Amino acid sequence: MGAKSTAVVFEQPGEISLRPVQLPEPRSTDCVVEVSWTGISTGTERLLWDGRMPPFPGLAYPLVPGYESVGSVVATGTETQLEVGQKVFVPGSRGFTDVQGLFGGAARSLVVPAQRVVNLPPEMESLGVLLALAATACHALRRLEDLGAPELIIGHGALGRLLARATQARYQVTPTVWETAHERREGDFSYPVLDPSDDDRRDYLRVCDVSGASNIIDQAVHHLARDATVLLAGFYAAPIHFDFPAAFMREIDVRISSEWQGKDMQTAMDLVSGGDLTLSGIITHDQPYNSAETAYQRAFSDPRCLKMVLDWRDA
Repeated sequence: MGAKSTAVVFEQPGEISLRPVQLPEPRSTDCVVEVSWTGISTGTERLLWDGRMPPFPGLAYPLVPGYESVGSVVATGTETQLEVGQKVFVPGSRGFTDVQGLFGGAARSLVVPAQRVVNLPPEMESLGVLLALAATACHALRRLEDLGAPELIIGHGALGRLLARATQARYQVTPTVWETAHERREGDFSYPVLDPSDDDRRDYLRVCDVSGASNIIDQAVHHLARDATVLLAGFYAAPIHFDFPAAFMREIDVRISSEWQGKDMQTAMDLVSGGDLTLSGIITHDQPYNSAETAYQRAFSDPRCLKMVLDWRDA
């Protein structure tokens, strides 16, 4: 029988526990990672928390969430190239034998296919949990690369900020960002952050939405030029809907950006390591692992909480 690990478990929507779970037996191609920090996603994990996640492979309760983990390799399979002690980013694990793992990263110890981990420099600590979002931002830019940089980004949470920074790093242009929550418009930024009602521009050609609002096309359409492209880069629990006439008159294109791929993670790592993309200022809150219930509730309810991180180092 495999070893046990302490994990965050969503027993059912709205009910969380911190309890032992059973790890699978590692394979020769796996490594075992001792986790130091895990990030809480206010997108997909919030949908899992409140039961609004659309049907998804592996979705069943109880489940262990989490795909933003940073830790150290403590054991390696014979067919891996990793070394014990290597610091790694883990975008999810192989799961557990007694609960579902979607995506199974919010635990003290994880069994992970070695090919999935991303090597990190030894000095990178909790900021490493942001690499999934940074890679997601780079993937969104890649979905628009035949057209150019986004001129308008909708949403100024963690992903929206990283997308704005990555846009500046890749294209040396300054996008406009929309945000309806006044708490997320506060601060000094190298790009304008506006309430949509305060933006009188009507000629945006390239728009990237990371808000997850299902009616976002209707909200943006009167600010678009003819032949504009709207990239949907959030995760949308409800069907996307929009009034056809305004979109028809502008002949807008709609694209979708999904999860990051290996080349996007490499782009993000290159931008971060080269100093072109900073991850600072995104993590606003951290809690010890044994305050998980409070941490998740705050992450999902407080607009000032951009990214909450659980600290597992004393587990």
